Amino acid sequence: MRFAHTLARALVFASIVTFTGSVAPSAHAQSEILTITVANSLKDVFRKLLPLFEAQNRDVAVRVIYAQPKTLLKQIEEGAPVDVFLSAFSEEIDQLDQKGLVLSETKQVYGHTSLVLITSKAFPAQIESIEDLETKPVRGIAVGDPSVSGLGKDTVQFLKHQNLESRLKRQFIYGEHSRAVLELVSNGEAELGVVYRTDAVGSKRVQIVDAVPPRSHRPITFGVVSPWTASNLLGARNFVSFLLSETAQVALTQYGFESVLADVNLTQRQEDKP
Repeated sequence: MRFAHTLARALVFASIVTFTGSVAPSAHAQSEILTITVANSLKDVFRKLLPLFEAQNRDVAVRVIYAQPKTLLKQIEEGAPVDVFLSAFSEEIDQLDQKGLVLSETKQVYGHTSLVLITSKAFPAQIESIEDLETKPVRGIAVGDPSVSGLGKDTVQFLKHQNLESRLKRQFIYGEHSRAVLELVSNGEAELGVVYRTDAVGSKRVQIVDAVPPRSHRPITFGVVSPWTASNLLGARNFVSFLLSETAQVALTQYGFESVLADVNLTQRQEDKP
């Protein structure tokens, strides 16, 4: 009965998410399938990274599924077969871990990012730095809604740290998530906005004004894990090793990520100590 239940959930899963395969199934008749689920917000970067992984692992047939994180979390909880889960942020992996739905010792951080101040390329603000926010008037600043958005919570933390929240609060224009904030700024509805660097780099309609001081908000990390339904553990481990390789880390920096190589090397040195 457990098998039938899991199979049924897998069929439902396949029907509601976006499946992307880069190679025809017949080409992988003898290959082992690696099922990777990716948050929609990471689609652009992993469309670049996955072909690099496949080129190095020709005996692996990669099946990629893109969907909203809430959808992916729900389906993993209900038994969808997934070897690798790439979350929008590490908090989503923590949610699975707290429910006992990840395999032990498979959690790994593969990237960091930070907050940045942005403006529209078409309607640029007369603001050149975060310090200018202390003295120059601001017509409107788009921020994530802290009641529903991790971006909003991080933005409020930054503004409070810099003693700017009380000064700017009347100018807040709320967006539900990063893409909504980007849209408000790019259309000129807001003069400025605060988003993650990974989102700003991917937009052709906004430009980065300044980087937010890293100590002004919590660390923002991206994680990977193998859920409880994983079957191709060797393939999953090889994929995580690839994500931590110099090739992948360099590619990630082009999309606004900060490398974790220094963190990984430090951990390895600590483990090597007698």
